[in-house]
Amino acid sequence: MIRVFFYLFLLFIYPVKTLEAEPLSLYQSGKAQAYKIELVTSGFKIPWGIVFLSNNTILLTERSGDIYIFDVQKKYKTKIKNRPNVRVDGQGGLLDVAISPSYKERGWIYFTYVKDLNNQGVTVLSRCKLKENNLVSCQDLLVTNSATDTSYHFGSRIAFDGEGHVYFGIGDRGHRPNGQDLTNHAGSIIRLNEDGSIPEDNPYRNDKKFLKEVWSFGHRNPQGLVYDFANKRLWEIEHGPRGGDEVNLITKAANYGWPVISYGKEYWGPIAVGEGTHRQGMQQPIKVFTPSIAPGSLLFYTGDAFPEWKGNLFSGALKLRHINRIVLDSNGSAVKEQRLVEDLNERIRALAQSPQGWIYFTTDSGRIYRIIPTKKAK
Repeated sequence: MIRVFFYLFLLFIYPVKTLEAEPLSLYQSGKAQAYKIELVTSGFKIPWGIVFLSNNTILLTERSGDIYIFDVQKKYKTKIKNRPNVRVDGQGGLLDVAISPSYKERGWIYFTYVKDLNNQGVTVLSRCKLKENNLVSCQDLLVTNSATDTSYHFGSRIAFDGEGHVYFGIGDRGHRPNGQDLTNHAGSIIRLNEDGSIPEDNPYRNDKKFLKEVWSFGHRNPQGLVYDFANKRLWEIEHGPRGGDEVNLITKAANYGWPVISYGKEYWGPIAVGEGTHRQGMQQPIKVFTPSIAPGSLLFYTGDAFPEWKGNLFSGALKLRHINRIVLDSNGSAVKEQRLVEDLNERIRALAQSPQGWIYFTTDSGRIYRIIPTKKAK
């Protein structure tokens, strides 16, 4: 009880500072970007990942372990057989699903999921092919060295660079020192060839002290990862603690600081995590969210349906329950922010761009929505 009163006293003396979102009008250069939101379907159980296989066909993962094909026109879902054996515990389960740029030629579908290893959960990257309603030719490409006795901070989104490489993120697994420890995979962005082999130019491939799959490190819990093909940029968004969610531009061998530097506070009191917000040799985020939005995903928009949104980042927010739109300048700096669909009051989990350029998103309540354009105001 004395400790509780002490923390309340600290909060009174040192109130936590917050930064409000910078509003962005829907009007740019005299034009209005008008849109409407449609409910596509409901009834799923925490739909964690979605990807379009064709114009009207979505492949969807539920964190509980099930996988579905969903026809957005017929509103019909089919459960996929022969799914991975998933450990469902806390934040762990079946996570992301993605297809590579060579999907039409090769047919590989990539998944991240949590696997039971000696009664602990580890993040795994796997790939399978889809034959009718069955997953076949499944391969675990990397069973990561990321086991802890916790049930959170597994990551894990997937991205491709169009040059034969696949990336995915892993959280620190609830053990903060993992962020700076290159002898395990936790707290890192991983880079592999699409067949699971290690690229020749990975930064630690020839370093016997560190794991060869690591591309960047110092991450707390990556929950969004996406590649900008035009500018060859890898974008990531991750959870901070109490405040300090970060959008990062990921580069080879870079250290993003966790837990040495952070913009977040401790959960038990208004005390900064680590030694501050800056340290030489550690990367600064492109954007920080304080208070936390609790990001659930990341999308780099390239479609024609919303011309004014091209080249923008979109993130689903779990805690603050909106879609966060981030406007980037030509140098990759965040210059504006807009918060969409707040009136839905939904935890936004996954985002996907349809072949038509519409934005689909899932919610933890089991719904799929889409944002489609309407006529522009004059």
